[in-house]
Amino acid sequence: MTAQHGSTAITSGTTTIDSPTVDTVAVGTDVGPVVRRGRWIDHWEPEDAGFWAAGGRRIARQNLVPSIVAEFLGFAVWASWSIVVPQLGAAGFALSIDQQFWLIAVPSLVGATLRIPYTFAVPLLGGRNWTVVSALLLLLPASALAFVVSRPETPFGTLLVVAALAGLGGGNFASSMANISFFYPEREKGKALGLNAAGGNLGTAAVQLAVPIVIVSAAGLQLQRAGLMFIPLVLCAAVLAWRTMHNLTAAKADFRAFGAAAGNRHTWIISFLYIGTFGSFIGYSGAFPTLLNNQFPEVGLSVAFLGALVGSLARPAGGMLADRWGGARMTIAAFGTMAVAGLGAAAALRASSFPMFLASFLVLFVATGVGNGATYRMIPAVFRVGATTPERTARSRKAAAGCIGIAGAVGAFGGFLIPRGFAVSNDVAGSLQPALVAFVGLYLVMAATTWAVYRRRGAAMSAAGI
Repeated sequence: MTAQHGSTAITSGTTTIDSPTVDTVAVGTDVGPVVRRGRWIDHWEPEDAGFWAAGGRRIARQNLVPSIVAEFLGFAVWASWSIVVPQLGAAGFALSIDQQFWLIAVPSLVGATLRIPYTFAVPLLGGRNWTVVSALLLLLPASALAFVVSRPETPFGTLLVVAALAGLGGGNFASSMANISFFYPEREKGKALGLNAAGGNLGTAAVQLAVPIVIVSAAGLQLQRAGLMFIPLVLCAAVLAWRTMHNLTAAKADFRAFGAAAGNRHTWIISFLYIGTFGSFIGYSGAFPTLLNNQFPEVGLSVAFLGALVGSLARPAGGMLADRWGGARMTIAAFGTMAVAGLGAAAALRASSFPMFLASFLVLFVATGVGNGATYRMIPAVFRVGATTPERTARSRKAAAGCIGIAGAVGAFGGFLIPRGFAVSNDVAGSLQPALVAFVGLYLVMAATTWAVYRRRGAAMSAAGI
C-alpha cells in the first residue's frame, strides 16, 4: 500500500497520514508502522514479530544507514584537528609542543562533555530532527577550521576556540546510539549498535587518511581544504537524514535510568575501565599523527591513519570475543596487551626505532578496540545479576542503558587526558617515555580492578561469569 503526503511516500506495509493522532496498532497483528506528518511514528513495537515483519524492520534499516553516515562525519570532524595540528608548522604557525597537544585534547574534552545532553536531545526533538540539526552543526567547526588555518597570524586562543568547536562531532555518538537503540528489538540491538559505533569510529581513520591527500595541490599546501571538504558531505548527510529518517513518539527521556545507573557503583567502575579502553582509543588516535611528526619527521603522515583504522575494526571483534569468553576476561586481556605494547612504544622511543614504534602502537590500537567491545559487552551482563523477576529485569535494562550513557561520556575524557599526559611528560622530562610508562601503570591498575570486582574467586560478580 502506498499513501502520498506532499513529496513523502512510504510503501510496503507502511502508511503515511496527515492526522496528528494515530490509532494504536494492536500487538500481535500484521499491521506495520503508521507515519504521520513530520515523519513521526506514534506507535512503535519492535518486539512484536508481526509489527517488525510488516514494516518495522524496513523503517529501522532506513534510520540506521543515515545514522551511520552522520556519526561517521561526526567522528571525522571530531578528529580533524588530530591530523591538522602536525601540518600547522608547514602552514606558517609557530606552536610549542604543549600548544599542539592542547589543540588535540580540547575537542575530546568538549565532545565528552556534550555526550549526556546530546543523549537527551533525541527524546526532546525526535531522532530524525536531531540528526539533521546535529549534522548541520558540524558546519561550524568545519568552516571555522578552514578560515583560521589559512591565517598564520591567528592567536593561539582563537585556534583553541575553533578546535573546541570540533567537539560538536564527539557528541553525535551519544545521540546516534540512543536514537538507534529505540528502533531495534533487544534480539537485534547489539548488531545494530555495533554497526553504528564501528561506522562512527572509522570516521577517525578516514579523516587521517584523507586530509594529507586533500590538502596537497600544485599551488602548495592548501590546509583550509581540511575544513572545506566537510561542507558538501555534511549537507548531503543532513538531506539524507531529512528525507529517510523518522521520529518516534515513544522515544522518551528516561531520567530514572540515569538516576538508577548513577547510584550504582558498577557504573563508575565500568566508566573508569572505559577511560582505559575507549578513552585510550580516542586519545591515541588524536595524538598519534603528532607523535609521528615530532618523533619521526622523516616518515611523514602517510601511515597516521592506520592506528585508528585497526582500532575501529577491532571493536566488533572485542564484542564477539567477549560473547565467547566473557567481557571481564577479555577486558583484562586487553589491558594486559595494552601494557606490553605501551612498554614497547617507550622502548622504541629510546632506541629511535620507527618500525618498533609503529608495531607497538598498532598492537596498542588493536587492544583498545578489543577492550572497547569487551567492556561495553560487560554492561548488560553486570546489571542482569540479581534480576530474577520480570520487574527486576526491566529495571536492570533501564539501569544498563543509563550506565552506557554515563560510561560513554566519562570514557571519552580519556581523549583529553592522554594528549595532556604527553604534553606534561614532554615539559617535565623532555621525553614522552614517562607518559607511556604512567599509562602502562594505569592499565595494570585497571586490569587488577576488573579481576578483583568481576573475576576474583569469591567476588559477588564472579559466579555470574561477567
